[in-house]
Amino acid sequence: MNILFLSFYFEPDLCAGSFRNTSLFKELLEQLGQETVVDVVTTQPNRYDSYKVKADSVDRLNNQVTIHRIEIPEHGSGIIGQIKSFKKFYFDTLTLVKDKEYDLVYASSSRLFTAFLGAKIARKQKAKLYLDIRDIFRETITDIFKNKLLKLGLNTVLKPIERYTFGYADHINLVSEGFKSYFDQYETSYSFYTNGIDEIFLKDSQSEPLELNDQEVKTIVYGGNIGEGQGLDLVIPPLAEKFTGVFEFLIIGDGGAKTKLVEEITKRGLKNVKLIPPVSRKELIGYYESSHYLFLHLNKHKAFERVLPSKLFEYGTFNKPIIAGVGGYANVFLSEHLDNILLFEPTNFEELSEKLKTYKYKMVDRKVFKKKFSRKEINKQMAKSIISLLNG
Repeated sequence: MNILFLSFYFEPDLCAGSFRNTSLFKELLEQLGQETVVDVVTTQPNRYDSYKVKADSVDRLNNQVTIHRIEIPEHGSGIIGQIKSFKKFYFDTLTLVKDKEYDLVYASSSRLFTAFLGAKIARKQKAKLYLDIRDIFRETITDIFKNKLLKLGLNTVLKPIERYTFGYADHINLVSEGFKSYFDQYETSYSFYTNGIDEIFLKDSQSEPLELNDQEVKTIVYGGNIGEGQGLDLVIPPLAEKFTGVFEFLIIGDGGAKTKLVEEITKRGLKNVKLIPPVSRKELIGYYESSHYLFLHLNKHKAFERVLPSKLFEYGTFNKPIIAGVGGYANVFLSEHLDNILLFEPTNFEELSEKLKTYKYKMVDRKVFKKKFSRKEINKQMAKSIISLLNG
């Protein structure tokens, strides 16, 4: 049996797609028999221009596993740059696999086109197709752009690509149950294996109770992508301005909307917002540990009402209060599974401001959440699902 494992992001890259697929791949190998050959096709680390780590172009772990990392051009998280990068990944992947034969193609995709690539290869080889969908690209991209002609053009192009891709899938995993209604039109089997909590967080996130006094400046930390989807420039600067001398904001990461955030910070002359480049997960945990609050925000777009940010699973391992500006399914999920949350409407910093003024600080143990959403346990079930499709 031969498996093709497609993921645009893979270790040692720093992003949710890399963490998810690397850990799933390792679990899959543990469950597969020695007779199954696995080819992983991914990219050299590229998620952040400010975080550069070089990995081997080809890793042969043994006779069973080969990891191919394709070098792609720098893209700076811009649309044109990402198109060029995926074009390189797309054609290099087709070249790599043209003389191979696969029984199953697994593709994990947030921007649709890795899933499309998986569908193209699976169709050509008459292989089974297992898709892991981490975002609804067409809905998100058309929601973000305001130009009606551009929306029409994108819909015209992306709808048939979706039908071609999802219509061939033998199984589709959706990381958020909020996606379900969007996929009802496709007759296939579904699962809902969410993102989860990695072992490094389960082992290391042991926060000590913080000694607080009213005069102390408290730290609010965000770690992750700084893009249009997060909309940090819409909430962090006005909050920081309102709470000068009360809160300090640490923003750890990089992304396409970082310039907007910097402009707002500069325009307001803020001294209580610090920007830190992407760091290793070990370092990130250190920042989380020393903070008072953990911050998450999604921009106010209809498409984001379906999503379930992977950041929630990281934050949920700590006993700190979580500040979350999310709507839709993420709001429901947080209300059901986590407590000690300051929920507010996306972009509504005035609502959050009032909640912060009245909030009585506390820390809580989240043992139940950590047990339920352990990445290891989720991966065990998802790997079984993939093998079941391969064998059946």
